[in-house]
Amino acid sequence: MSGMRQQLRDNLVALTSLAIALAALGYNTWRNERTERNRNIRVAGIELLQEVGSLQQIIFYAHYAEGDQRGDPRMGWADVLTINDLATLMPADVLREAVELEAAWGENSEGLVEDEDAFQRIDGAVEELRQATLASLRALK
Repeated sequence: MSGMRQQLRDNLVALTSLAIALAALGYNTWRNERTERNRNIRVAGIELLQEVGSLQQIIFYAHYAEGDQRGDPRMGWADVLTINDLATLMPADVLREAVELEAAWGENSEGLVEDEDAFQRIDGAVEELRQATLASLRALK
């Protein structure tokens, strides 16, 4: 047994160095994964906010513009679907709001031009999504 103790004592610096190296490697890997996740959320969040802005323009033009300047609400489907795709990269609360926006759009986009209640439901869903996205971006560390 004394031979084992002597070997342990002789190699204590090497064993300590190995333990520290493994701990550092583990931490570095964890930190890289977290950084990459934050980067993905940040980029997806910024893109999502751009799509929300684009959808908001379609909503406002369809509801408020007069005559030929009035937009076609059907164009909003492309933005809504892109928003849902981007939301899959975001935290769960953003994805939930994106799904709610899609449901609100599906139920109310036909009446967007003339119906104030349809406009308010869609606009409210857009605002909820925007706020959830901004909160997710603020929470990144």
